[in-house]
Amino acid sequence: MKFALVNPNWTFERSIYFGCREPHLPLEYGYAKALLEQAGHQAEIIDGQLFNLGLEQIRDRVAAFEADVAVIATAPSYLFWRCPPPELRVPQELARALRRHADLLVAVGPHASVTPRAALAKLSVDLVVMGECEEVLARIASCDRDEIDGIAYRTNGGVTVQGAPQAADLGRLPALVWPDEWVHRHRHHHHRFDGQPHGPGAEMETSRGCPYHCSFCAKIDFRDRYRKRPLAVIVEELDRLVAQGIEYVYFIDEIFLPNRELLELIAARNVKFGVQTRLDIWKPELIELLGKAGCVSVEAGVESLSPAGRAELDKNCRMDTDELTQRLILARKHIPFVQANLIRMPQDDIDSVRRWREALQSEGVWANDPVPLFPYPSSPDYRKLWGVPDDRAWERALSHYLGQFGSMSELQDERPLPLEQLEHEWEAAWLSR
Repeated sequence: MKFALVNPNWTFERSIYFGCREPHLPLEYGYAKALLEQAGHQAEIIDGQLFNLGLEQIRDRVAAFEADVAVIATAPSYLFWRCPPPELRVPQELARALRRHADLLVAVGPHASVTPRAALAKLSVDLVVMGECEEVLARIASCDRDEIDGIAYRTNGGVTVQGAPQAADLGRLPALVWPDEWVHRHRHHHHRFDGQPHGPGAEMETSRGCPYHCSFCAKIDFRDRYRKRPLAVIVEELDRLVAQGIEYVYFIDEIFLPNRELLELIAARNVKFGVQTRLDIWKPELIELLGKAGCVSVEAGVESLSPAGRAELDKNCRMDTDELTQRLILARKHIPFVQANLIRMPQDDIDSVRRWREALQSEGVWANDPVPLFPYPSSPDYRKLWGVPDDRAWERALSHYLGQFGSMSELQDERPLPLEQLEHEWEAAWLSR
């Protein structure tokens, strides 16, 4: 079988999308392609965002490939499954364009994982994958549909939701191989602020999931259970990227945990990198090693300055605010850019937050303006408010967010529109063509 693995050319006008808008390597498709080819199938990744392809160009490439199956992502790479655009405007447009150019249309991503019935209906695809998609896509090529867990599909009687969201066996996922052209086009260095890039960047993962269960984190239905990739596979992939000329890699792990052996292996490769973590779990000597290994950027989850706020978020933090502050300042002595992430919490006094941010900035640590909390349907916060997500979960979450916050954070350039309006305006524009 032939699989076209398609990443749309994303646009984000009037969306609450908090993620980076630059292209990133579609890691999920890289793994899926490798597993499909191992099983004797053909697979081609068509990345509309990395290559800035128009809708017709994507459609023509899928048609020329003569795909049996076209797979459409509902979020811009694995890095942003945890904070995707809630609307399906862009994948809807792509699904309609590809409808006549593949026998089977499949959607993967956070929307398919948490609200499979809604994703099927909105996208008009034949099947959606719930959870991590790599191994499931390989099973679609070789198994009868009723033998596959973690999918939802149309039947004569409506929709069949089969099994639960899937988690991949990281031991089976190989070291990724990207064409030179892809790597050389990837000039973006995600979350890097210590200097201007001189060579290409890349993304990798050393683990998936997180052992913590913070209430705001959108991971319940995908990338939830913590697992490590084998060190040998990580090194093989990293060495290949370094040989292709990359200067910087961003590890997309939900949480980059302390790992001396991994840091020593990275240090031997003379490459800069960035991570997301929480510093209350890092001992001072490992923070020093993190910097010596080449880390130039750390996003450190603090979220709230008050014990009550951190308890509300189920942070299970090992330190008080003063200890966290000192740990951030220590990290900045070894790492060029350290950011303390904050969420807007009612338990935190605005003036105290301002003074704390100013004090940290005087030490060279950046602390963001507290971000309004969006209750993603795959987060515990959503379930606290409304229970298990139903087909209207994304609409409900966005309506709540827009109604609760009269002003957005410094990350938001323009006031978002309600989800129904975003998707309706796309449909109206398409039909008027």
